[in-house]
Amino acid sequence: MEKNLFQKLPKVDILMKSEKLEEISKKMSYHNYYQAVKDGIEFFRNKIKNREITDFTEDEVISKIKEISGIKSRPNLRRVINGTGTIIHTNLGRSILNEKITEDLGEILLNYSNLEYDLETGSRGSRYSHIEKLICDITGAEGALIVNNNAAAVILCLNEFANGKNTIVSRGELVEIGGSFRIPEIMKLAGTTLKEVGTTNKTHVFDYEDNIDEETAVLLKVHTSNFKIIGFTEEADKKDIAELGKKYEILTMEDLGSGVLVDFSKYGLPKEPTIQESIKSGIDIVTVSGDKLLGGPQCGIILGKKPLIERLKKNQYLRAFRVNKITISILENIFQYYKDEREAIKEIPILNMIIEEKGKVLERAEKLSAILKERNIENSIIETESKIGGGSMPEETVASYAICFTGDAVLLEKRFRGNDIPVIGRIKNDHFILDAKTLREKDFEEITGAAERIFL
Repeated sequence: MEKNLFQKLPKVDILMKSEKLEEISKKMSYHNYYQAVKDGIEFFRNKIKNREITDFTEDEVISKIKEISGIKSRPNLRRVINGTGTIIHTNLGRSILNEKITEDLGEILLNYSNLEYDLETGSRGSRYSHIEKLICDITGAEGALIVNNNAAAVILCLNEFANGKNTIVSRGELVEIGGSFRIPEIMKLAGTTLKEVGTTNKTHVFDYEDNIDEETAVLLKVHTSNFKIIGFTEEADKKDIAELGKKYEILTMEDLGSGVLVDFSKYGLPKEPTIQESIKSGIDIVTVSGDKLLGGPQCGIILGKKPLIERLKKNQYLRAFRVNKITISILENIFQYYKDEREAIKEIPILNMIIEEKGKVLERAEKLSAILKERNIENSIIETESKIGGGSMPEETVASYAICFTGDAVLLEKRFRGNDIPVIGRIKNDHFILDAKTLREKDFEEITGAAERIFL
């Protein structure tokens, strides 16, 4: 019996020419198609070896090959649906972009561009010239430079201005960001020596001043955007640090982190320090992230006095940290929106979600709930809280609504996550929920299809 089943297995070269697999063969590379056919046959060979089947058909083998080919054709980095309610979700790619930006980006990717070509002179140009003036107009800075993330921005600045010398930082601001990257280690890599002052919960301006000596090169302030110390606390004001730097002719720098250009307090949300406020304070150099509250691509933006920015452009680290045409194209579009705050809130998805009225989230939840119920999928709507997230506004939440499903929460979470387009939700009070704050109506069809496959 077993021998007959082995003999029944179709040959690889025969199956590869099968009309039933013709459509798949055209979509896949030869290597991946060959491997899918081979793996499909091997699947049944193992089943026979382990005596798990007593018979099979060629159509069953072909069906398995199609299943395997679907997996092999799927990229590792792919779209997911964010139903977690965390708006700036580090693990899910942080900021998302609108369709117009992706259309403009397509033009840049599909064609040659003037990335480092001056169209007026016909000679070599600078990649930073495309966006530096625009960024300065929006932020009020004299100069601007873009690198691949905020950690790189901090390293570049400290290496240029404090290499071989001391940098003074408050003990309460020695943060650790995602992936175990710590300010002290970043400083060491930049070639500067950390000199921590003050205490964990309180640091005064005199703590900085009392520790200034001939080896002091930078007074660094770090915005603790991924945690908050509450209670008996105090920190030195950035204006006072800027004045102290001028008094002793020492460079002052702020790692602002989250990159806010909108005063959220105007919209009923907690106040978060803005880039414009840091620039106006007189701090010499300010660094921020591009993909947090700014709503753009992953990058680090360095803002500050023009002569200092020009020095940074000559630093050898910049070659390793420089950004590509994709980042520059996206960032230019993002800053164009910031010319009008109303336009920015409307067109930058992250800002739109943060400021969105609670009633609109409820409308979205009700629409999805009704669609699911039409398909006989039991669900309910619950009130919940969504996180802003992304190392930006610690512990800050916004009111939201979520679709709550009945059943084994752990199993449901796994099955929704295993969908072709993974649907990522969260478990709350032993129920699996999809938070409507981060869902978009274009996601509804896929969510409904996933739910039907899971429940029906």
